[in-house]
Amino acid sequence: MMDKKSSVWGAASKNIYLVFAFFILQNHLKTSLIFAEATSNVHIVYMGEKQYDDPAAVKKLHHDVLSALLGSKEAVRNSIVYSYKHGFSGFAARLTKAQAEKIAEFAGVVQVFPNRIHKLHTTRSWDFLGLRQNRDHSPKNILKEGKGGEGTIIGVIDSGVWPESESFNDEEMGPIPSHWKGTCQHGKHFNDGNCNKKLIGARWFIKGFEHESKMPINITNDIEYLSPRDKVGHGTHTASTAAGSFVEKANYEGLASGVARGGAPLARLAIYKVCWAIGTEGCTDADILKAFDKAIDDGVDIISASIGNEIPLFSYVDQRDSIAIGSFHAITKGITVVASGGNDGPFSQTIVNTAPWLITVAATTIDRAFPIAITLGNNQTLMGQSLDTGKQKYGITGLTYSERMALDPTDDSAKDCQFWSLNATLAAGKVVLCFAKSDQQNMISAAAAIIEAGGIGLIYAQYGNNQLDSCHVIPCIRVDYEVGTQILSYIRKARVPTVKLSDPRTVIGESASPRVAYFSSRGPSSITPGVLKPDIAAPGVSILAAYPPPDTEHSSGYAFLSGTSMACPHVTGIVALIKSAHPDWSPSAIRSALVTTASQKGTDGMDMTEVGPTHKAADPFDVGGGNVNPIRAMDPGLIYDISVQDYIQYLCASGYSNLSITKLTKTNPSCMKNNRFILNLNLPSITIPNFKKTETVLRMVTNVGDVTSEYRAQVEAPYGFQMVVEPRILQFNSTSKVLPFKVTFLSTQKIHGDYRFGSLLWTDGKHSVRIPVSVRVRESDSYADV
Repeated sequence: MMDKKSSVWGAASKNIYLVFAFFILQNHLKTSLIFAEATSNVHIVYMGEKQYDDPAAVKKLHHDVLSALLGSKEAVRNSIVYSYKHGFSGFAARLTKAQAEKIAEFAGVVQVFPNRIHKLHTTRSWDFLGLRQNRDHSPKNILKEGKGGEGTIIGVIDSGVWPESESFNDEEMGPIPSHWKGTCQHGKHFNDGNCNKKLIGARWFIKGFEHESKMPINITNDIEYLSPRDKVGHGTHTASTAAGSFVEKANYEGLASGVARGGAPLARLAIYKVCWAIGTEGCTDADILKAFDKAIDDGVDIISASIGNEIPLFSYVDQRDSIAIGSFHAITKGITVVASGGNDGPFSQTIVNTAPWLITVAATTIDRAFPIAITLGNNQTLMGQSLDTGKQKYGITGLTYSERMALDPTDDSAKDCQFWSLNATLAAGKVVLCFAKSDQQNMISAAAAIIEAGGIGLIYAQYGNNQLDSCHVIPCIRVDYEVGTQILSYIRKARVPTVKLSDPRTVIGESASPRVAYFSSRGPSSITPGVLKPDIAAPGVSILAAYPPPDTEHSSGYAFLSGTSMACPHVTGIVALIKSAHPDWSPSAIRSALVTTASQKGTDGMDMTEVGPTHKAADPFDVGGGNVNPIRAMDPGLIYDISVQDYIQYLCASGYSNLSITKLTKTNPSCMKNNRFILNLNLPSITIPNFKKTETVLRMVTNVGDVTSEYRAQVEAPYGFQMVVEPRILQFNSTSKVLPFKVTFLSTQKIHGDYRFGSLLWTDGKHSVRIPVSVRVRESDSYADV
């Protein structure tokens, strides 16, 4: 699978209408009869690059293609859901399986795939990354150097926006950029007055979701809004993280108080609502593709999409991934696309959004904690963390643990406080200690079970997970297994165990960070093993940002959320700053600047580690190049650039035919069937998934620093390998701005069977341009040499 992909078609035959006519004559009478009783589902008919510049002509082509299949204009009107006619060509339509298979054979059709549902994957985080809030004139004021993102437009594909949030005020905004062509689409509780010079546009797309839900969308009591207005809160949070305006004294119930703002506070926001809080919830391919199509036409400069499949099912080569398809067309127009990597960690090969043209983001922690004191009846005080303030109102109260309250002593479901497992008579009025057994249970679910049983508080012991959630109704405290075991020991020894809970407080700078979040999906990509994913990591744990207020009288309108969804807009905001400072840089140049300047160290000076069962050192499959460093990314020295033609040759090497590429890109390339082009794609990383004895990889760097400069190579070879760089010195001047080099890998050991990691760094004494290196000898290949 893949996400944020896209393709472009072209050059359909001038005789295409004769072909359509032939199908009409041959199939007109039998088409509707053959398929009348079959089940229809929404399918995406993807046709690559637009054949015509006029959207009306593209739409007519789509209707002609569908009419050739269905036999009448009325059938077409009843079938078609969307026409993609701005950024690329294609349409979504209700088709049976047989119809989908038939239309896939039509001239000009690249691929047909079913509509699927995707899932939605701050006051401190920007200071932590070095983007200080004070708007001073110091040399290292990156907000000033990046012009605050001024002039750039960020398109956010998500669950909508809460426009009344102070994060979207336009007090410091100038005129709307002239290249903006979008609109403020009306809908329930949303009109022109909800847009301004910060929130310059908003659209909503639900047809794909409506058809996928198999039932009419009947919304009452504002359980959702048929408009760009955000009910979920996810879109408001991500948009304000990327480009929210300055808001003084933002906080969540008194915690994390400070100035909230986005990474690019002067950038503009365009909202594309595709994710809905209805039924199963989620966002469908048909709606996501329509959002990409309109965002490209509206004139956005950057697209941020914190959306993805739960697991990577399809290769983008199969053209079944709407995010990969849409993003490919976006980058061909110079639009940078940033995507979340998924929340299925800490397990390997769970990374999503793996297309090589995407910036895929992992999640890390920041140096902020919310400690809470747990004082036991023996006067021992232990520490946990909590986001629940003002709920510790009982003073000294009873304390018990879940297994002691099990309804059925033979059933261990009470251990992690599963629903209907607790004895209400024993739990009532007490704080309950629960131990997480697996990833199937979480603190919120355990809290619900305790509330149902009459408990008044939860202490939740869980190893390796630092994600915090607010339980709202009762205080919920997360502790690690060591603290949980100490509390359990006290409960078992005490005749009448008691506990007193304090209120949590905000502490900054006392915990080593960043660390890779437990939930952050890991590489390598099972679909594109030769492409390192994720590309970069950014803050994604307990991020405070704007949120729809559940109670306008008592809520601050800010909330904590965790996920790679929160890491993604951090990178988006930094991309806006880079784009403002370097408007001529390509999407791949911006990605290179981020990756090659990232940090691999924590605040304690040690190598970054991951949050998980082993607390191992973070490797490229956890964080890509490392944790994002916006200060260094603004001036990377060298960049690894990639042209659209390079991506086309990559697709050729990945299995596309000349005919497929012609449909995709409206060009007729010479498709070189050379698998080495996958290794030689000019990425800011080197990944060799199937090493055999020796490999030579080619790369090319472009000087964007001092015109005359000399860079020397520094190599950290993966264990068991030798790396030879030629040449070891790169000398740039006014005529030599782009220079190639090659890296040869030699094995010094016979048996490996797993990835080994290293790096290649170019330095001129001022810049350090580092790319991660990953090499693997498969076990089967190793055994063959023994």
